[in-house]
Amino acid sequence: MSIPSVTAIVLCGGAGRRFGGDKTRADLAGSPVLDHVLDGLPSAWPVVCVGDPRPTARPVAWCREDPPGGGPVAAIAAALPHVDSPVVVVLGGDMPYAASPAPDLASRLAVGPGLDVVLGRDGDGRLQPLLAAYRTEALCAALPKPAAGTPLMRLLDSLRTLVVALPEGAALDVDTTADLDRARRRPRPTRHRLDP
Repeated sequence: MSIPSVTAIVLCGGAGRRFGGDKTRADLAGSPVLDHVLDGLPSAWPVVCVGDPRPTARPVAWCREDPPGGGPVAAIAAALPHVDSPVVVVLGGDMPYAASPAPDLASRLAVGPGLDVVLGRDGDGRLQPLLAAYRTEALCAALPKPAAGTPLMRLLDSLRTLVVALPEGAALDVDTTADLDRARRRPRPTRHRLDP
């Protein structure tokens, strides 16, 4: 499957209350969690990070949601004006292994002309809207105004969706120090085809 022109939006502006600070800056094998996400993305994809700017392993554009701390829907709304591609892959910056299925999510969307989003489902059966490929135009149309405080799953209400199973570990997110310990013990997932 061919991969369309894609921009990655990486959300890294959460307060990290359960973690005790910014979890995207936590050390994982000598690099910040955020850099693990960024390093796994195709080098040709532009990346827009939403959060406080900081040095990263690859060049990215930075923006901030309004108001800061307004939630993931507000973060996506802040990033979209910086996107020129027809497809966006939205990832959580606290998901160090989320980049591995990203190219296949985008490819699945490219071959599904009736689809607005290809959404990952983790091994526990949870839908992962922060591990998904969206048609940019459809995502823009689905954003509520104001976006701040809107539950993330509400974005999916009006979108034509395909749900695919994610590789084991791809959706692991670092919300607590125990999650970070699990990430440290888990080998990095390799890129492979997603199951329907």
